[in-house]
Amino acid sequence: MAIALAGSLVSEFILIILIVLVLYIIFKLGNTLLGLIINIVLGFIAIFVLNAIFNLGIPFDLVVVIITAILGLPGVVLVVLLKLIGISL
Repeated sequence: MAIALAGSLVSEFILIILIVLVLYIIFKLGNTLLGLIINIVLGFIAIFVLNAIFNLGIPFDLVVVIITAILGLPGVVLVVLLKLIGISL
């Protein structure tokens, strides 16, 4: 009886540790995904605002969307710099 109780406590303890570990991983991935989504949305807003204010004429074509979606705000900087030096995407 004592051995069965000890084994049960150990398995419950391991289960609790595994649940906490899985929740921690999900939380970390959630923060990473949320950060990426925020960066992408800010990138598209930045292109829209830069086009509206400075009339840069950056189109929302497939290449610009892919660069902005992958890189976010640094992608916007890249697209704007390429546009300013005369390289069209």
